[in-house]
Amino acid sequence: MCAVPAVEVVALHRDLGDVRAVDGASWSAEQGHVTTVLGPNGAGKTTTMECLEGLQRPTSGTARVLDTDPWRAPAQHRARIGVMLQDGGLPVTTTARRLLRHVARLHQNPADVAALLTRLDLDRVADRSIRRLSGGERQRVALVAALVGRPEVAFLDEPTAGLDPHARLEVWDLISETARESAVVVTTHSFEEAERLADHVVIMSAGRVVAEGSLDQVCDGRPLEERYFALTAGARR
Repeated sequence: MCAVPAVEVVALHRDLGDVRAVDGASWSAEQGHVTTVLGPNGAGKTTTMECLEGLQRPTSGTARVLDTDPWRAPAQHRARIGVMLQDGGLPVTTTARRLLRHVARLHQNPADVAALLTRLDLDRVADRSIRRLSGGERQRVALVAALVGRPEVAFLDEPTAGLDPHARLEVWDLISETARESAVVVTTHSFEEAERLADHVVIMSAGRVVAEGSLDQVCDGRPLEERYFALTAGARR
């Protein structure tokens, strides 16, 4: 019997008013792998992620995480999931250190907050209020908040947006390490990021999946950027 995927999307539709944001998407993500989801703005990436995070309810079709419907999931299930939203979703009046220590206390076996702050070069700003941090610093705090609980599945929406090259490399290393024991799903606009991280690639356009598989399978002997533009140009409305 085949193991159930850590993340499974089957014929997913999500309508937002008159707009069909996700149009029959199907893909999966396995434990111990990084799955990158690429696509142009409006492709349905973030909407799909929010259905998997339990933040939106599918109009039809299936979104399951650890064999559970996220929309109906109990607190015990949600504690097994790490989420980094596209806009951070952080409370801005507290400090980074206080926030991350609070999040860590919500989990039975959290990672070392101090070590993560040091690793992502946040020590010097950890006692400032989050509203006073730069965009890149907030981005790294949001990443630590998503990973500090050692989640079984982590959803990371554009985790390196706005980061400098050094910070980007450190984040990529941390994501790769996390994926040794977890399923990590990353949305990105970066071909370099996908090539660096991905065990599995999903390309979406106009709410639909236009390619899915390993990097070699999706690229079909061509550079990822070339293959991406060929696939998404044909699928746009």
